[in-house]
Amino acid sequence: MDGARLTDPGAAIARLPTGSAVILRDYDAPDRRARAANLARLCQGRRLRLLVAGDARLALAADAHGLHLPEGLACGGDRRWRLWRKPGWLVTAAAHSPGAVAQARRAGVHAVLLSPVFATASHPGAITLGALRFAAWTRKAGLPVYALGGMTAATTRRLSGSGAAGVAAISGFAR
Repeated sequence: MDGARLTDPGAAIARLPTGSAVILRDYDAPDRRARAANLARLCQGRRLRLLVAGDARLALAADAHGLHLPEGLACGGDRRWRLWRKPGWLVTAAAHSPGAVAQARRAGVHAVLLSPVFATASHPGAITLGALRFAAWTRKAGLPVYALGGMTAATTRRLSGSGAAGVAAISGFAR
């Protein structure tokens, strides 16, 4: 969840299918601990998984189901997150290149969110992967890949047959 782009996480969470995951981003929010507790409560009521981005200690405190790593944490030398990892946690990572996908796989994550697949307001002007490049990188990934960036009903259909494990969105849930 990103409070700047999704002001009512409860409404979005209510529409997610059971078994989905919610990622708390809001890295700099002064009330991040309270947001984590609120999301944990909402997710538990809907049988959804909560992942906390970039902070294993907060994930433990919130009794989250796992951790989401920004690309720098997954690919960089700082692997302290492993010391805090709880058995059974789901660990995902952000990736923006085939090299980042490979490094995340070697770091031991369970899945990556590959982006930006399509044009997105959150990264205006960013070079997008498009459906064909996304599919090519996904087939070589060696772990589940979720599409992120510009995800709508129409763009999700364009990924049919790409090998995507699923889609992730922020603004797509605000509508």
